[in-house]
Amino acid sequence: MDSSRSAQRAVIQFLRAEGEHSSQIYRRMKEVYGEQCLARCTIFRWCQRYEARRVNIKDLPRPGQAHVVTNSGTISAVDELIRQNRRITTREISVELSISKGTVHHIIHKKLGYGKVCAQCVPKHLSEDQKTARWELDPSATQEFLH
Repeated sequence: MDSSRSAQRAVIQFLRAEGEHSSQIYRRMKEVYGEQCLARCTIFRWCQRYEARRVNIKDLPRPGQAHVVTNSGTISAVDELIRQNRRITTREISVELSISKGTVHHIIHKKLGYGKVCAQCVPKHLSEDQKTARWELDPSATQEFLH
């Protein structure tokens, strides 16, 4: 049985259309859904919305800034700026791309997987080719890769 919010809202809408009272809807839904049931005040709120002729069971969009900044174009632009200048700061990137410093930080660390080493952005994990090239330059560095 689907106990998602939208499924329960559909049940509320159906029972309300049949003329069921809000408290009776809550009792019936509590019997069926148990612990997964919406809260009593939520059921009453949705009953009021359906009485006011609302037909959509989905949430309405909330005000605030949309999270559309972190897309593939922005991620590739940040990556390109970092590859051009490894010492670029998050502030410089945010000014260049007109996005917040927090978004730049999220893209650098979570999306691209970069970290700061000696004030330069570098990948956190070396590839096998990079490990081999580094080992050829300094054979004593093998202990670092064994862990």
